[in-house]
Amino acid sequence: MKKKIVIIDDDRKIRDLIKQYLKDQGFDCSGGEHGKDLEKILQKTTPDLIILDLMLPDENGLDICKRLRVNKIKTPIIMLTAKGDEVDRIIGLEMGADDYLPKPFNPRELLARINSIFRRHEMELSEKTHEASGKTIQFDDFEFNPQERTLKKGKKEIDLTSGEFSLLKVFIENANQPLSRDQIMQLAKGKELDVFDRSIDVQISRIRKLIEEDPNKPKYLKTKWGFGYVFELTNVK
Repeated sequence: MKKKIVIIDDDRKIRDLIKQYLKDQGFDCSGGEHGKDLEKILQKTTPDLIILDLMLPDENGLDICKRLRVNKIKTPIIMLTAKGDEVDRIIGLEMGADDYLPKPFNPRELLARINSIFRRHEMELSEKTHEASGKTIQFDDFEFNPQERTLKKGKKEIDLTSGEFSLLKVFIENANQPLSRDQIMQLAKGKELDVFDRSIDVQISRIRKLIEEDPNKPKYLKTKWGFGYVFELTNVK
């Protein structure tokens, strides 16, 4: 079946251009110019991916992204931003966006980002299918279940975006092994690190806020200055 992609952008020219290009690539596309248009679409269907412009007339993309994640809608989101809005891109990732793309962009780059997200998702599903049962990893008060795609602290489940789950899974599978940012990007996203790409750092910051007692003095996810990061686990069950 064709993958369903929803494009929300108030610039009709850009929206139609993306829709036509992605349709030519074999995707089933729909779209709108407002957050309310997205709500109507979500009431009728479950898309495989949402392309969401940051600046919209009724409600900005950051608020929409946050609302979707609060309502447990985990559909991957690619945020479209103005070229110089680095702060907004970082906030978008913190709100739960899976990737971002600054305007103007080449449609082929958008396609590459989309395919990267779908490949990662398919790999996760394949791993989930082939993993043996009972591979839950427990460390201190946390329980990470790669099959159920869940992280719990005690009985409370901690919400993770697909990008955060992929990143945490990479760290846990490579516990106590220092990883460069290039290695992390390859293992988690299957692509080369762009020198301007700060998504890894932003998602690591979010994970720290979720699992660390003091994110400024991390116990688990530590920075290896001049190299990358290491996920230190000692009390693993």
